[in-house]
Amino acid sequence: MSIQQNSRLRIVLASSEAVPFSKTGGLADVAGALTGALSHAGHEVTLIIPDYTPLRQGKAGVPEVHDTGLQFTIDMNGRPMTGSVHWALYPQTDARVLLVKQPVYFDRGQPYGDVAGAYGDNSERFCFFSRAVPEICRRMVLRPDILHCNDWQTGLIPALLNTHYAKLGGFERTASVMTIHNMAYQGAFGKSDMPLTGMHPGFYNPSHMEAWGHLNLLKTGLAFADQLTTVSPTYASEICTQEGGCGLDGLLRWRKSALTGILNGIDTHVWNPATDPVLQAGFSVDNWQDGKARCKAHLQQRLGLADNPAAPLFAMVSRLVDQKGLDLIAAIAGSLLARQVQLVFLGTGDRYYEHLLQETAQRYPGQVSVTIGFDESLAHQIEAGADLFLMPSRFEPCGLNQMYSQRYGTVPIVRQVGGLADSVIHYDGTADSLKTATGFVFANYSAAGLSAAVDQALTAWQDSTVWNRLVQNGMRCDWSWDRSAGKYVEVYRRALGQVLQRRAENRL
Repeated sequence: MSIQQNSRLRIVLASSEAVPFSKTGGLADVAGALTGALSHAGHEVTLIIPDYTPLRQGKAGVPEVHDTGLQFTIDMNGRPMTGSVHWALYPQTDARVLLVKQPVYFDRGQPYGDVAGAYGDNSERFCFFSRAVPEICRRMVLRPDILHCNDWQTGLIPALLNTHYAKLGGFERTASVMTIHNMAYQGAFGKSDMPLTGMHPGFYNPSHMEAWGHLNLLKTGLAFADQLTTVSPTYASEICTQEGGCGLDGLLRWRKSALTGILNGIDTHVWNPATDPVLQAGFSVDNWQDGKARCKAHLQQRLGLADNPAAPLFAMVSRLVDQKGLDLIAAIAGSLLARQVQLVFLGTGDRYYEHLLQETAQRYPGQVSVTIGFDESLAHQIEAGADLFLMPSRFEPCGLNQMYSQRYGTVPIVRQVGGLADSVIHYDGTADSLKTATGFVFANYSAAGLSAAVDQALTAWQDSTVWNRLVQNGMRCDWSWDRSAGKYVEVYRRALGQVLQRRAENRL
């Protein structure tokens, strides 16, 4: 049974976070931007997220939230938990946002954990959320064509859709799509949490919900969803290997025909150096030199760095965790700082790295700045004021900062993994590569590999003709969501075609 290629789809996206309501990382950016892009493309879009009420109240840019009056109760292993649904319009779109309000689970200072670590009831919290999503669709008669789930926090939804809700009205032609944003986070919990899922205990087996002796909510989504996606073509290949699959590579190889890598886009309205309201000066590819110089001077002043326009300013905006290559940066920091560069860090994460960076800043006053936490306006100012951006990741499913950096005329230094390999073109010092190069890429995860890439970058920095071309090449790249959203729609239509074909076959 065929699907009209231009037909309007009813799409429900489920995510554990989404800007501007909540954010801990790139998932929030992707969920929000994809919602907007699909809505602008003419589809009927509903985004369902938990309502972390303390995080959104009083936050700039969050639209007004209203009560729908809908309440529902889910039996969480003998504990009835009642939730309610609030709604808002996603900014500058016709898309609806439904916020699942359950104060016991979601009225907390952070979505997943605090300084003491992950919340001990995360399994229960997100099983509740996953079970709420199809129930809300049923109660509000949304009748989605596509239920698009994101990461382990929503991995239970495809299983519920294929079992309990397949027998109920409103889902006869609903297909599920599961997106992996980071294989390292799988939602693995003890077998004793299986009753929280609402699934028959027989599904706790290696083909469906069990992995390596644990209930695994990401595996659940990968096993049950009609189509699978991940956030870059290279990462789609990496996760099918033993090294990159984090224990689920066998399942991913088995489902490889259903797996598509789609490089994330960015919100080019929010991330636009010509119109960004928090910058000291706006600039475009045609007048970037003066604008970036003013932004750099302002950043140096704000962060207490020496006022030195000639010093190459390296930046990193990131979660401060092993994945991001901080051990490599620590290994070369001394030799790098001896070359009179400046370093700027913004992020939060492992206390070890937070303390290490803070100690480095204390040893190098005026040369190193470290801000622990997250500040959206400062992140924009760093992207605009820096000369080079460091992303030497151990692994990186997609990454967004390398795209922000190129958009803002900041040349990235990245490792050749995942979305970094798909979005940064290496400059090897030749005239031919300069025609398209946008940054510096190294392959081996080692301090020597990073150091060599930094050497190449600092050599290029000394040649204004080369540097100007690298900046301009990066600024001209198209990182908008339009192309990426179109690829998601192709996946949606494949998934829906599978469902309709199954229905047709069942009628024979």
